[in-house]
Amino acid sequence: MLEGTYKPQPVKRVEIPKPDGGIRKLGGPCVVDRLIQQAMLQVLQERWDPTFSEHSYGFRPGRSADQAVAQAQLYIAEGCNVVVDLEKSFDRVNHDGLMAQVAERVADKRVLKLIRAFLNAGVMEDGLVRPVDEGTPPGGPVSPILANLFLHYAFDRWMKDNHPDIPFERYADDAICHCRSEAQALSLRQALEARLAACKLQLHPQKTKIVYCRDSNRTGSYPEQRFDFLGFTFRPRQSMNRAGKLFVSFSPAVSDKAGKAMREVVRRWKLHHRNDLALEKIARWTQPILVGWVNYYGRFHRSALRTIDTFIVRWAQRKYQRLRGHTKRAWDWLRGIKSRQPDLFAHWLTETPVGR
Repeated sequence: MLEGTYKPQPVKRVEIPKPDGGIRKLGGPCVVDRLIQQAMLQVLQERWDPTFSEHSYGFRPGRSADQAVAQAQLYIAEGCNVVVDLEKSFDRVNHDGLMAQVAERVADKRVLKLIRAFLNAGVMEDGLVRPVDEGTPPGGPVSPILANLFLHYAFDRWMKDNHPDIPFERYADDAICHCRSEAQALSLRQALEARLAACKLQLHPQKTKIVYCRDSNRTGSYPEQRFDFLGFTFRPRQSMNRAGKLFVSFSPAVSDKAGKAMREVVRRWKLHHRNDLALEKIARWTQPILVGWVNYYGRFHRSALRTIDTFIVRWAQRKYQRLRGHTKRAWDWLRGIKSRQPDLFAHWLTETPVGR
């Protein structure tokens, strides 16, 4: 590296199917390249991260997806929201545009040359190496901060300069812009399309949409009244205030897609075939995964995780002869367990009765 002769290796890339029918491209650099990228990331992140937008949450120290969701819930006030999906932005970052932004922050020509080398290293697919002229290094530690830098220029800073009155949250290539009227939302979407086209990016045609946030105070009608963001679905929901009064809130809970993925995980456990285990042992066995789900999804409408109880009831009906064929009796048995051992399963803690 000191002599300037180091050359990164092509990144091995594989394609895996996405649940919605698309393709997700995954890559992994070799060990030496990953080590060098990690060292580079530690230096660049310390210098660059403080300059990024307060509205950016993805792949940044001290920031997280659930913080973005919580902030979105606070910003949803009146009118419409523009839900923005920057289609495959990590794969479409323009190298020249990105390097222009890097050059504004890095004076050392050796570092600039190294970053350019990582961008141009190419990918290996099915044993064949092919060059790439766009996108950040797939699977590399430095890829997220380079993408964040480009999107800071293409989206975050542009929003601040041109639409300072419209707050937003961006996590990687997903964003929500909070507009106060449909007219403002339509105007912003049109402006965004032009801005991203100038940066050689584009909005996802299906996932980018204008949503009306209907609740007890906003009772109008609009075709789109729900959207997904970071594994949560925002939509009108029945909620309860501190006085015990029911009202309609526009709030997040586990999305249908995330809920389906969780149920698939639980099905693979095949609990109904584990009659040899006691309930307490099943609770210990499943705790690490359930705690992860609760810590992320349970922050908003934890009752959405109750579907896991269906698998516990099914297990109990197979294990206990008195419960076989008696669904109501099995659910009564589960409620009794909950009342005696409310902390046995992670998703039972502080369940809320409303908010489905």
